[in-house]
Amino acid sequence: METWLWQRILNQNLIKIGDYLKLEEDAVFIIPEYQRAYSWEIDNCDKLWQDINDFVESGSKDRYFFGTIIINCQDNDTKYGLIDGQQRTTTFLLLLKALLVRINIAIKRTVSDEESASLCRGLKERRRRIMGILYKAETEDISDKPDAAKDAEICCRKLILKNFSINEQYKSELAIILQSTDYASAEAGVIKIKYKQKDNRYTNFFRNFKFFYEKIKELSDSQLNNIAKSFTDNCEVIEIKSWQVEQAITMFNSLNSDGLPLYDSDIISAKLYAEAEKTGQEREFADLWKQLNDCINELKSLGVADINSILMQYMYYIRTVNGETISETGAINVTTPGLRRYFTEINKTLISNSLDMCSDMIKLAKIWRKVFEYTPMKVLLKFNENTKLFLASYFFRFDEKDITEEIVVPVIECLLRLFSILELVDVGYSSKYFKTFLFGEESKFVNKDIAVAEITRDFDNHINSNWNKEAIRTLLNEYDGNVLVYLNEYLFAKEKSMAFTLGAKYDIEHIMPYSGSNLQEIRRDAGISDEEEFYNIVNKLGNKILLEEKINRAIGNEWFRTKVSTRLENKTGYIDSEYPIACVLVSSYQNTNKPYWKNEDIISATNKASDRIVRFIFR
Repeated sequence: METWLWQRILNQNLIKIGDYLKLEEDAVFIIPEYQRAYSWEIDNCDKLWQDINDFVESGSKDRYFFGTIIINCQDNDTKYGLIDGQQRTTTFLLLLKALLVRINIAIKRTVSDEESASLCRGLKERRRRIMGILYKAETEDISDKPDAAKDAEICCRKLILKNFSINEQYKSELAIILQSTDYASAEAGVIKIKYKQKDNRYTNFFRNFKFFYEKIKELSDSQLNNIAKSFTDNCEVIEIKSWQVEQAITMFNSLNSDGLPLYDSDIISAKLYAEAEKTGQEREFADLWKQLNDCINELKSLGVADINSILMQYMYYIRTVNGETISETGAINVTTPGLRRYFTEINKTLISNSLDMCSDMIKLAKIWRKVFEYTPMKVLLKFNENTKLFLASYFFRFDEKDITEEIVVPVIECLLRLFSILELVDVGYSSKYFKTFLFGEESKFVNKDIAVAEITRDFDNHINSNWNKEAIRTLLNEYDGNVLVYLNEYLFAKEKSMAFTLGAKYDIEHIMPYSGSNLQEIRRDAGISDEEEFYNIVNKLGNKILLEEKINRAIGNEWFRTKVSTRLENKTGYIDSEYPIACVLVSSYQNTNKPYWKNEDIISATNKASDRIVRFIFR
């Protein structure tokens, strides 16, 4: 660490958390535009809570240190820009609010007798202390006992923290929680995120507030009093104020104590905002960045991409367009720089055109949202993550409105063919057979003037020149993984001209169960006496199909004859499935007298699956 920084730290006074948060009347904490969103998860809060609890239980008379806070005061001595400490400061406020809500409950129910007098006084002091911090309320304005009307008026006063981050999607959440008078009104007011279930439907703000509140509910009133006092008056931070933003950021890079490292996307978004600010376009950029974040959050909920993934795809596209992947001699350069280095050092011009770059990424994110619904796309996403990098380059040929399934499926299937081989062979993605070939082919992906038929021919020639059909068929017959189950189902549906959609909830089903209480009988019925033989065959491709989650759970490890029946003891079988192979199994075996799924059935199904995939790969 720089000597000047150590000196700066040593010259600072330790400050109680309660005093750090207790601002003057006209002062306010600021989360700058370039900062990340509130990112602390339950694990971070649990660590904080355990640290406080352990400290209180130790009975130590020393103070507990919660790290360094770096504040930028460049704009105004009363505007405290949080450079390092944003996550902790926000969490401190949520913890204080949870303590206040619980203290109000404790005061209402505490008996006013001589024995409880000391505890009552302590709780009332904690109430005044916390309300003075959160709402800058004067002692004389705070009633000894909770007063709904008066407390509501105090809670609605100006907040001590303002969030200007362009990365924060839920800016109102903290205000809703802090301005509520009790837990129920806070829960009723906060956002419930679509596509989420149970506690996951809440934002990090309310989820963490709820975590603290539920922990605090478990405390006795005496423990509550001790925790609240210790947190505000016996826990400390070092507050470093800087009047030069560059110096403050330098200190942050040396002293990041949040426990959350800066992601490349954090640095890049800050740089983009700074460039937009130089040209007076910060408002336009902030609007675009919000659009991008909205798109990205939906893609994240679907498991498609996050901001770093989109940035990586964009870098691949730009490097290809600029010819950076081809050397002067024509050799293919597969070495890829890190995101941060590329956007902040190698190709700074992209950052300087912040609105254009942001618009390009919005376009990419919107296309991903559209193509994600295509079934072959969902199948491809089960394969190696690197498929996205090259497919994204192809997307840039089109506007979102012009994208159709017919346009993208031929390229998706080219990638499916190559990555199916990657799934089977020992050679890794970094070999010339995969990465080098794809880097070379990417220049054709981005070029609107090159027909998809030419790309397909390149894949045909590459695959047929480097792999042997029979060798791949042998590997397929030995395959015991799950990824190719999705491809087999997709190809089976095409072969039979059947509809195939990957639903929201599905499982990979073993037609012959690989576990269960009746396994011995099932093995005997299947004609498999040897245990080793059984485990060699039960995971083969021909014994695996896709099945709706609810059906798979209902039938469990039942006999095959049960699975292809309509019902047995109210258990739903394959008859209710919409997946193609399950449907065909029903139509083939349903009316058979005591149908069995034997060793030879698995071998036959595996051979057919292998032939089907080989035909697809070597078309």
